[in-house]
Amino acid sequence: MVHKACSPIGPALGDAAPGFGTDGIRGLAGTVLTPALCLQVGYWVGRVLQAQGPVLIGMDSRTSGSMVVSALTAGLTAAGRDVWTLGLCPTPAVPLLIRQLGAAGGLMVSASHNPPADNGIKVFGADGAKLSAQRQAQVEAGLKGQLPMAEGAFSCGVARSSADLLDGYREVLQQSVAERRLDGVPIVLDLCWGSATACGEDAFRALGADLTVLHGEPDGSRINVGCGSTHLEPLQRAVIERGAAMGFAFDGDADRMLAVDGRGSIIDGDHVLFLWGSVLQDQQALPDQRLVATVMSNLGFERAWQQRGGTLDRTPVGDQHVHAAMVASGAALGGEQSGHILSASHGLCGDGVLTAVQLATLCHAQGITLSDWLDRSFQAYPQKLVNVRVMDRARRKNWSDCTALTDAIATAEQSMGESGRILVRASGTEPVLRVMVEAEQSEAVEQWTGHLAAVAEDHLNVA
Repeated sequence: MVHKACSPIGPALGDAAPGFGTDGIRGLAGTVLTPALCLQVGYWVGRVLQAQGPVLIGMDSRTSGSMVVSALTAGLTAAGRDVWTLGLCPTPAVPLLIRQLGAAGGLMVSASHNPPADNGIKVFGADGAKLSAQRQAQVEAGLKGQLPMAEGAFSCGVARSSADLLDGYREVLQQSVAERRLDGVPIVLDLCWGSATACGEDAFRALGADLTVLHGEPDGSRINVGCGSTHLEPLQRAVIERGAAMGFAFDGDADRMLAVDGRGSIIDGDHVLFLWGSVLQDQQALPDQRLVATVMSNLGFERAWQQRGGTLDRTPVGDQHVHAAMVASGAALGGEQSGHILSASHGLCGDGVLTAVQLATLCHAQGITLSDWLDRSFQAYPQKLVNVRVMDRARRKNWSDCTALTDAIATAEQSMGESGRILVRASGTEPVLRVMVEAEQSEAVEQWTGHLAAVAEDHLNVA
């Protein structure tokens, strides 16, 4: 069905307009992510995208997704852009199809691993990369009324449903593993009631896997609730009870994945980088023996990779930072501990389903179990992450101005010396301060995470 949207977008939202965080614009649907905001975001994205061609929009299964997509579509068409809506799809399908189709850019409507009541907007340019900081700033300026509206005759774009385009993404998943198969391999998938339900089961069945599927239908009221990559217990139970060789869990928009082996042990993004990186290293397909990870990656991973003769570059948290560092250095593989994995050979976009089929088929091709493969990996240092809820945005963002907290961090760092490290940062997606401690001794981790979290709670949440 083709329709047109020609209504004006209304007044600017002013300084109260939310901006881009670590991964797009995100917040409570209907309260932060309102129809008025989404309309304006669509319009200003349409204005700042430089290339010609349609703009693609995908979504996860959240119940608010239709509202957000409709408002974005109205804004984009008001900016003169044609819009092709993909419907339910994984986030990585959007940048892949942008490049395949020569689109001007794209948007993904998802709040990733957040609760069902939240939603969000991720924006991609014509190259399939996340919108640059400069373009993000232009969108934010438009939302605040700091840019002029378009002059001249008003020209509407046209919107159409293009869900069939997702077949192009499904084909790429199959092609990514070449001739490798999974015939008869017992595997459990946790599709999280979200985007992975659009293609995750199909991808593994096409490779011959003997599947058990958990949370396998799109359900926006239950997305991420007690399941998926943020809640691995159901997957661990199912793998052990069924005697499966491995299991994979995805987040709400399927751009990241965590795995468990046949014993129920967790394989996080650091382990995926180490294992996949080792294969590429042995194949002499890893330039400069380099991996790219973030400041969150485990110290045990870094030291084990260095012992293999490799180099580990660290970036700030966020797959866009990993992407930028990989492009700058020519690295073939990078990612985050949370399960975003980027491969230069597969489009440089975090893709949970692609990572899962790669990990499963590479393991099976070697004739070993995922448990065996994990045993060849590194011994992670004990690590603990505590989220301290800090509703005052200024205090959360400027936590380093709190002398009591910085003094406590200095004391902890002096106590642990070279045997540990501390990372404190304000979340870009939630109103929390993240306090992470890792060390060779678990007692030190427990002691200092508890102490630092208490100091942050006491001094950043004062009346």
